[in-house]
Amino acid sequence: MSENVKFRTSIGGQALMEGILMRGVDRQAIVVRKSDGELVTKVEPIKALRQKYPVLGWPLIRGTVNFIESMVSGVKALTYSAEFLPEEEVGEPSKLDQWFEKHLSGEKAEKAIIGVSVFLGIILAVGLFFMLPTVLAGLFTGIVKNRILRNLIEGVIRIIIFLAYIILASKMKEIKRVWMYHGAEHKTIFCYEKGLDLTVENARSQPRLHPRCGTSFLFIVMIVSILVTTVVSWSNVWVRLLLRLALLPVIVGISYELIKYAGRHDNILTKILSAPGKALQLVTTAEPDDSMLEVAIEALKLVLPEEEGADKW
Repeated sequence: MSENVKFRTSIGGQALMEGILMRGVDRQAIVVRKSDGELVTKVEPIKALRQKYPVLGWPLIRGTVNFIESMVSGVKALTYSAEFLPEEEVGEPSKLDQWFEKHLSGEKAEKAIIGVSVFLGIILAVGLFFMLPTVLAGLFTGIVKNRILRNLIEGVIRIIIFLAYIILASKMKEIKRVWMYHGAEHKTIFCYEKGLDLTVENARSQPRLHPRCGTSFLFIVMIVSILVTTVVSWSNVWVRLLLRLALLPVIVGISYELIKYAGRHDNILTKILSAPGKALQLVTTAEPDDSMLEVAIEALKLVLPEEEGADKW
C-alpha cells in the first residue's frame, strides 16, 4: 500500500470521550484521560459469539455479527469514558436512565441502558439512512418511471443524508475532540504496522487516514446498498421498505467482506474501494495533540498479542 506498511494488523479502535478503545485478538483496552491528566485503563477479554457458535464466523454472516458486537462494545466503552468527564459536561441523567437506576440493580441497570442505547442507535441508523431515503425516493415514482434510475436517486439521497449527518456532527465541540482521538488511533496503528517503536514522535508523523477505518466501512455500505437494491426492488413503497429491511444483513455482510479484501490487498480495485472512505475521514479525523497520541499508544500496547503475528489481518 502507499503507506508502506510492513504488515496489516487486525487490531482496531474507536475514539471515545477523552479516550480510546482498542480491540485486539483476545482482549480489548479502554484508556481515558481524566481532567487532572491521569490515565485510567480498563482491560477485559473479548468474548466473541463466533467462538461459541462457529457458524457466526462464516463469510457474509460474520459482517452483521461483528457490526452488532462492535456497537455493543462501543456503547459500553462510551458509557465508561463518560464517567470520568467533569459533572458540568455530563449533565443530568435522562429520565429513562433514572428509571432503570431506580428499578434495577447497578449492573442490571447498566446492561439495560446499554441495550436500549444500542437498540435505539440501530433504529436511528436504519430509519435515517435507509427508510427515510426510500420514502423520499418514492416521491419520484410518478415522475421517474425507470426503476434503476429511481434506485439511483434513492442512493444519492442516502449518501447526502449520511454526509450531512457527519458534517453537522463535526460542528459540535465535543465531537471535534473525538475526531482528534480518532486521528490519534489511526496514526498509532500505522506506526505499529510499519514496525516502528511506539513513541509519540514516531506516531506524530504518520497519516491519519486509514483504509480499514469504520468510516470506510459505512461508506461502502452506502455504495453496496445502491447496487443490491437496484437488482432487488419493487414499485410499491411499502414493499420496498420491507425489502430494504430484509436485505440489510446481506448489504452489511457484503460490505464487510469488501473491506476485509481491501485491507488485505493492494491493487487498483482496493484503492478504489478505500478512496471514498479515506476522503470522508478528512472530516471524521483531525490532527491529534501529543497527549492524545499517548492515550492511543497506551491502549494499543495493552492489546498487543503475546505471539508475534497473531493479529495479522
